[in-house]
Amino acid sequence: MTMSQPTETRRGPEPPDISEKGGIKAGQPQRADTRLFMQFLAFGGCADSAPLAAALTNAAVASVLYEDLNDPRGVALVTFSEDPAFLLDRLRPLLNQPPFASLTQKPEYTMVGRTYSLGYEPDLIDVLLHRPRRTVLNPDWKWSVWYPLRRNGRFAQLPPEEQRVILAEHGAIGMSYGAADLAHDIRLACHGLDKDDNDFVIGLIGKDLYPLSSIVQTMRKTQQTSLYLDRLGPFFVGRAVWQSPL
Repeated sequence: MTMSQPTETRRGPEPPDISEKGGIKAGQPQRADTRLFMQFLAFGGCADSAPLAAALTNAAVASVLYEDLNDPRGVALVTFSEDPAFLLDRLRPLLNQPPFASLTQKPEYTMVGRTYSLGYEPDLIDVLLHRPRRTVLNPDWKWSVWYPLRRNGRFAQLPPEEQRVILAEHGAIGMSYGAADLAHDIRLACHGLDKDDNDFVIGLIGKDLYPLSSIVQTMRKTQQTSLYLDRLGPFFVGRAVWQSPL
């Protein structure tokens, strides 16, 4: 008599956990599956930004319109939504109509990314959804510097403890500028979203231009910037000429 062998049940791979995670709040770890997608587009050929601002007002598109410091006919547009389909369903038709349709896009400045968590945020939803909006739409913070960056592979190979030390050095500088109301940042992850394979998009926002230049200069001395970056920029420098209401 042949005895039947027990059937071995094979388990497939566990699904990845792609939720954002924050610190403990009300005794419970925070988790979220929503993020803010933000896009930066730059254009040339704009002699008058007023018609663009009027079009954005009429369309009720959450956005910021900048005039380019380095191009007398240059402008840039930052838009954002929790739903990335907004960029195609709402924004794309707007940009293919007057007055935007007559402008010349500058693809080298195109940036898109998503808000993300570091794992210890005291208010996760605020960090992911609300603080970026407050920062970019603050009527007192008109000046901005936007740029992408890419880390090199050596950083990813470092032990997590070393990564945390390097990032803490960078973060401490940013927090000191923020506490003094000199510069406030937008940090976006763009892995797989960026046409040039960058890792992050950074927006530096503030009342005055000089502190934004100062923080970039100070950050150059950190380990992350001096040792572990492959690319930085191009840099867009501008001042908000129109912001949607917060």
